[in-house]
Amino acid sequence: MSSHLKAIRNIAIIAHVDHGKTTLVDALLSQSGIFRENETVPNCVMDSNDLERERGITILSKNTAVTYNGTKINIVDTPGHADFGGEVERVLGMVDGCLLIVDANEGPMPQTRFVLKKALEQGLRPIVFVNKIDRARVEPETALDKVLDLFLELGADDDQCDFPYLFGSGLGGFAKIEMSDDSDNMKPLFESIIRHVPPPVGDENQPLQLQITTLDYSDFLGRIIIGRVHNGVVRNGQSASLIKEDGSIKKGRVSKLLGFEGLQRVEIDNASAGDLVALAGFDDVNIGETISCPDEPKPLPLIKVDEPTLQMTFVVNDSPFAGREGKFVTSRQLRDRLKKELLTNVALRVEDTESPDRFSVSGRGELHLGILIETMRREGYEFQVSQPQVIFRTIDGTPCEPVETLVMDVPEEAVGTCIEKLGSRRAEMQNMENGSDGRTQLEFLVPSRGLIGFRGDFVRSTRGEGIMSHSFFDYRPMSGDFETRRNGVLIAFEEGTATFYALKNAEDRGQYFISPGTKVYKGMIIGEHNRTQDLEINICKTKQLTNMRSSGAEELDTLQSPMQMTLERALEYIGPDEMLEVTPDSIRLRKMSSKKIASR
Repeated sequence: MSSHLKAIRNIAIIAHVDHGKTTLVDALLSQSGIFRENETVPNCVMDSNDLERERGITILSKNTAVTYNGTKINIVDTPGHADFGGEVERVLGMVDGCLLIVDANEGPMPQTRFVLKKALEQGLRPIVFVNKIDRARVEPETALDKVLDLFLELGADDDQCDFPYLFGSGLGGFAKIEMSDDSDNMKPLFESIIRHVPPPVGDENQPLQLQITTLDYSDFLGRIIIGRVHNGVVRNGQSASLIKEDGSIKKGRVSKLLGFEGLQRVEIDNASAGDLVALAGFDDVNIGETISCPDEPKPLPLIKVDEPTLQMTFVVNDSPFAGREGKFVTSRQLRDRLKKELLTNVALRVEDTESPDRFSVSGRGELHLGILIETMRREGYEFQVSQPQVIFRTIDGTPCEPVETLVMDVPEEAVGTCIEKLGSRRAEMQNMENGSDGRTQLEFLVPSRGLIGFRGDFVRSTRGEGIMSHSFFDYRPMSGDFETRRNGVLIAFEEGTATFYALKNAEDRGQYFISPGTKVYKGMIIGEHNRTQDLEINICKTKQLTNMRSSGAEELDTLQSPMQMTLERALEYIGPDEMLEVTPDSIRLRKMSSKKIASR
């Protein structure tokens, strides 16, 4: 029997960051009867990684499955951030339809454009879900009109433009076809998925073809392959061939076959065309390769993934405090960890350099690389990273650079400053809309290198009230040089502990990143100077006490609050001659060059 009669629907959920994908999946899970009546349903069940829960974003694609009226619906939750586009592209190859979620208030945003473009390129016809309609001051119909405009702008065909749509709330747990309908459940959404997402096409009588779209690892099973069976049947314990990227074939055996049920992976005996499965038994595998039957191995087309746009150097920590806080500090440990990341992180590139202690790491953006750095430091790694550098390419003999779409929502009084600052970074304004609430939406095309270090300027210009997001647009011819000048830095003059007295003494020189009691070393960056040149200061000196003054006399004085240097802020802040020292306990900035620095 051909599997096109199977009661299965494979669907990906796509959206801009924070438009409610994961919360909507929670509602679908809880209403499908997957949890027992007395079982507590955790929030954001699909965000299993600590970093995902803390940041409220999805980084890795996840699979789950629910059953509705006898039809199994495989749901894949995808990242909404463009930096994790490598995940989005692979996942769309596993499914036959997608659910595009749009915030009823914000409408389509930069990452909406990015994920929708990928879905339309795959030939998928999205179902649009206008989310968060139960919030105040929302305009769901306006958001829907903007979605249609975006479809047309991205070149959707007639069938794709005639998309089904629903209104509802993932948090409220309801969906409806028209705004005037009454509904207190997700039934209309379940029925739309079954009606509008085509069943998987494939023939279980053909030889086995299973494409690897995601990789996982288990201490018990080793490498786990996740993918879709395109043709044939895969059985637990069967012999199979792995067709490598270069066409070579490796024989192996399926040692464990798992299906998806709710949030669990359950052991199954077999799976046929259209099913999404996880299996173990093959170690040396890459994304996009094909598992096929041993007698008639036929590869599926390889999955193409967008190339990285940003590169930085990972270096063994050689600061005066090296080895004090980390568990893994050697070049071998750093190299092994980066190579291990390549097994699952498809959009990452790692290359050796002339020095055995330095590795060139390329990714899809600052967030993509920042998440890797944060994950590694939490695992106990200690290392340094350089300023992120844009990757240039030559296309048809012309030097080109990556350009991004930047969307900002800012208070009206900050519009002029933002336009001026972006103008100096070679940005081109595409659109400007005044909202009714005293805020303005601006859209620019800006070279990726113009965004490095821009967030700090943006926060200052909008006094922390602006919202910005950006996503990769295209490679364009180089737009010439521009200055992204920032002030100089304050640098520690010697190793020791920063004292209140010394910090107070030099407070008029700039803004600090540290507070009294922080251990510092010579060359460590401890603040931003008021002027454009760097300045060395002695922040470890103590006041000479006399019998006339007690050491507590200064306690009535206060210091300005230091600027908190988070990992993201530090990555955007460091200059070309600076390094970021990353350990499980600390983030420190340091100067690497010996150029002439003023001292005090």
